[in-house]
Amino acid sequence: MLQLPGEPIPAATFVESGLVSMLTTLEDGDSAEVGIVGNEGLVGLPLLLDDDRDNLEAVVQGPGEGFQMSAEAFREALDRLPSLRRQLNRYALLHHGQVARTAACNACHQVEQRLARWLLMAHDRAENDTFTMTHEMLATMLAVRRAGVTVAAGTLQKAGLIRYSAGRITITDRDGLESASCECYGVVRRARDRLFGLGPGELPYQR
Repeated sequence: MLQLPGEPIPAATFVESGLVSMLTTLEDGDSAEVGIVGNEGLVGLPLLLDDDRDNLEAVVQGPGEGFQMSAEAFREALDRLPSLRRQLNRYALLHHGQVARTAACNACHQVEQRLARWLLMAHDRAENDTFTMTHEMLATMLAVRRAGVTVAAGTLQKAGLIRYSAGRITITDRDGLESASCECYGVVRRARDRLFGLGPGELPYQR
């Protein structure tokens, strides 16, 4: 866990590889993912926006690497480097759009489409065709019952788009998965490309 709801954020975390889920938890204990952070951004956006805490939980969902700046050092860097703040402001806008689109997608689209969208987002950040993800984790990510994930994953697997076994998912037909997804994946991807001036397949930060 990189940040806890309502607690001071100790550091800005820049994700180099892997992915981090931003979760919101209700009073009854149910959780749902509202956003994903990968190699395009950072965890700790309130620090950029002159606050020191969030109502979201940041949980690492897969192995990867990253680096951190303490909250104090991060704020000092923002004051010293206007170009850093400008770049991160673009990321904040991108992340805001992703969160808003996730809310609409979860409310309006079928589970198979939502699962395809999430797998595409995870695939972009995993930098590998195979990654670890259990049905229970996917159920939390999509805010559905585990049985719904089982049916949706089975549909995508039967169509030859993914291979799922023992908590490991392999993307076997990326183009087909994009076709199976709703429009939400493409909307966020195009916004990313526009905000960062990228071509197809490029990442926002090439270190």
